[in-house]
Amino acid sequence: MSAEAVTVQATKNHKETVVGPVVLLGPPGAGKGTQAKRISAHYGIPQISTGDILRENIEKGTELGKQSGALIERGELVPDELVEKMVTERLAQADCARGFILDGFPRTVKQAEWLDKHLAESRYFETATGGNRLVVVQLAVEYTKLLRRLTGRRTCPTCGHIYNANTSQRARVDGVCDIDGSALVTRKDDRDDVISQRLKNYRRQTLPMVNYYARKNRLVEIDGAADLDVITAAAVKAIENGDSL
Repeated sequence: MSAEAVTVQATKNHKETVVGPVVLLGPPGAGKGTQAKRISAHYGIPQISTGDILRENIEKGTELGKQSGALIERGELVPDELVEKMVTERLAQADCARGFILDGFPRTVKQAEWLDKHLAESRYFETATGGNRLVVVQLAVEYTKLLRRLTGRRTCPTCGHIYNANTSQRARVDGVCDIDGSALVTRKDDRDDVISQRLKNYRRQTLPMVNYYARKNRLVEIDGAADLDVITAAAVKAIENGDSL
């Protein structure tokens, strides 16, 4: 069998297997969104980003969007009951049947406990020995590097591609999307004052969740400052290990 045929077969197998569920953890700016898209493409499973869903609701003016919009602009977290309802509805959709990646949820121990209960009750991807194959990947990045990433982040409002004016991920033409030529924008939650509040929220509410998953032997920590391909390879390896974590 040729090398090309082996590659095609491997890709096909990746996109037929049951994956995860996968939870990506890390502070704002750690690269969760970028890695979620890469893992999603590798396995052919959806990236469930609570941040993206919330922003979509805000733009459409839904009831959820109205309730959460003001909180997000101040850098505050959306109440658990609203986020949990949104996640429940999203995971019930057909494209999640073989697996999914949660990007931006859970953010607190309470949400993590809710997710464990929801996965158990829904019997997502149970293994032969019982339980699910939940894999939690923590992207660790130093504080100063986070600030540099966040203050330089620019997003294409048309295709959603993310650039960074302070890193090697900058656009070829400053302020213009490489893909479709749209003018890049800075998200409201990437302003300096909001960034500070978001990082404080992370340290206070989300870091305890890292310990929660570590105690359950579900946590794999990866250097979020490494090369993108190195991070993706490490994440895929953790997912492939599954129950062996």
